[in-house]
Amino acid sequence: MKGPMPTADVSEHSARVWSEATVDVDQNFDRLFREHYRMVYRTAYGVLGNTHDAEDVAQTVFLRLSDGRSLQRLQADPERYLYRAAVNQSLNVIRGRRRHREAAVAAHYASAHPETPAAESPEDRHQRLYQAVAELSARAAEILILKYVHNCTHAEIARRLGTSQTAVGVSVFRSRTKLQRLMRDTSSKGKS
Repeated sequence: MKGPMPTADVSEHSARVWSEATVDVDQNFDRLFREHYRMVYRTAYGVLGNTHDAEDVAQTVFLRLSDGRSLQRLQADPERYLYRAAVNQSLNVIRGRRRHREAAVAAHYASAHPETPAAESPEDRHQRLYQAVAELSARAAEILILKYVHNCTHAEIARRLGTSQTAVGVSVFRSRTKLQRLMRDTSSKGKS
């Protein structure tokens, strides 16, 4: 019969187990980073249209995983988890921009010297599109990003999200209709 482990042995054993667990977490993180960084970056770039912001989003997504606790949540389907994290973080960036822009517009109208609006540049139109995408539900935005950024078929999207092709088609149709309305609405606001 074994007696209790001496304190020195317990400390040494704990340190060894902790060290092995840290190495496992580091190796898992490195593997996930190598395998999925490009997909996370491409997803963020597809939503944001800007390399700097896409890199920031990708870094944020992987930094949140670096503590090791989040690694447990994505064991079942890391690609799906990281894709959703990239979409959600990208939408957060767009929402933050919109709040910042709304504050700037309010300050502009509060000033005594309003300027006449210039013709819309392609970059401004692109930004309005991303802001409109941020108005969609996370699921609808995710489907559009899979379709138009990652060029997935309805069957691939349905399989990835665990839904039917019909549901994907309906979502794409409704989202495109809503985006057209939002783009038209924001265009008419800019002209008034």
